[in-house]
Amino acid sequence: MTSFIDRLQHSFFDTFREQGNLHFSPVLPARLVDPIIVSHNRLLAEELGIATTDLDQPEMLELMSGNFMAANVKPVALVYSGHQFGVWAGQLGDGRAMTLGELPVGTDASLWDIQLKGAGPTPYSRFSDGRAVLRSSIREYLCSEAMHGLGIATTRALCLVDSKTQVYREEIESGATVCRVAQSHIRFGSFEHFHYRKEPDAVRALADYVIQRHFPEWVKDTDRYLKFFRNTVFKTARMIAQWQSVGFNHGVMNTDNMSILGDTIDYGPFGFLDSYNPDFICNHTDANGRYAFKNQPSVGLWNLNALATALTSLISNEDLIAELTKYEPEFLQQFRQIMTTKLGLQTYASGDEQLINQLLDLMDTNQVDYTILFRSLCEFSDSNQTLRDQFTDREGFDDWAKNYSRRLQQQDWTDLQRREQMLSINPKFVLRNYMAQACIEKAQKGDYSEVHRLLEVMQSPYKDHPKAEEYASLPPDWAGQISISCSS
Repeated sequence: MTSFIDRLQHSFFDTFREQGNLHFSPVLPARLVDPIIVSHNRLLAEELGIATTDLDQPEMLELMSGNFMAANVKPVALVYSGHQFGVWAGQLGDGRAMTLGELPVGTDASLWDIQLKGAGPTPYSRFSDGRAVLRSSIREYLCSEAMHGLGIATTRALCLVDSKTQVYREEIESGATVCRVAQSHIRFGSFEHFHYRKEPDAVRALADYVIQRHFPEWVKDTDRYLKFFRNTVFKTARMIAQWQSVGFNHGVMNTDNMSILGDTIDYGPFGFLDSYNPDFICNHTDANGRYAFKNQPSVGLWNLNALATALTSLISNEDLIAELTKYEPEFLQQFRQIMTTKLGLQTYASGDEQLINQLLDLMDTNQVDYTILFRSLCEFSDSNQTLRDQFTDREGFDDWAKNYSRRLQQQDWTDLQRREQMLSINPKFVLRNYMAQACIEKAQKGDYSEVHRLLEVMQSPYKDHPKAEEYASLPPDWAGQISISCSS
């Protein structure tokens, strides 16, 4: 079998190499001191066709820690720009990430980017060190896999490395790398970069590359750019509907953190809801709450408007506006369908939105845990004491439960059928910030056992995990004191 390193290709690099550093810059990693493998994601490795023997080779540690570059591995850092907190920030780029190559996967040899994050400075580091610290790398490693386990489109992570390299943040921390895997690392901001530089040919070249790589069936279509934008609109709407349905708050939805394919990307100050609170802000840097949980759907549309502006050299304003108007109906359709399924309903019917909203309002005013409540609803019956006890306003819950019971009686599912369906859509586990924090504190002392345990749980969050049942309980009192910033 061909080794992982030998399988890496450079089709993106070759496509734009004649344009110099217009789209990317060649880079070299900076060595980590005394690196150690914290974790391999063997489930992902299997899906990528990477042999277990490859993972365990010393060369893999060298590659994943930036200490070794095989002759055919020529990393690059991509350039992009973006709107950050609604303000045009100009040129940004991969400040601490470098793409090693593209890995062909499966019988169709579809390409997946292999990217190393935290391996040192690039031309886009903006005077920073290009490093990632262990705590942020653990968070991305675990959360990207948690999102995949929840069935949400996302980048993933293949490998996590710790080291004795000292990195200076608020205090001295250990440097780490995480190997990120994605169908594409091209962002809304990639197109914005060339639009605002008044380089329409570069916008077109990038769009052509994305279409050729991901949608080859459109290559000869005269409306291929419109189809490309339409796909981004619909995939973004679905992604954010899924975020809302599991209580996920991204925390920093800048246009440079939005994948052109509708994948969740860039796990920084994220957070899953504990008690349901639509005003939840997981990023303490976000003083005005621009990226609060309740605002994510509207921010998605704002970001798509920014992308549309960047594509005006390829698509008419009329067509762009027409596609943008489809975002809200698509988001609502997706969200309603998911929430209907979470309630164990076969189809969405008139009145179900009121039923959903009444429950969410009760959860908000009663500070009910989001994940636990929906998992508990799987066991809904005529006797609901466990459910009632989650609400201080028990009479309010009883009134809702009567309406819910009447709605369930309108369909032909048995209680067992409904329960099985609900258990498959309402996760028992999500990666709450307190879990990640406890894991980080152990890892910083050299104990990586919690990384392995959490990874296993998050890869199958709908199943029971007898050895990790505490993760399905209410968070400890200190969980609310955790503060996450963009540097996390």
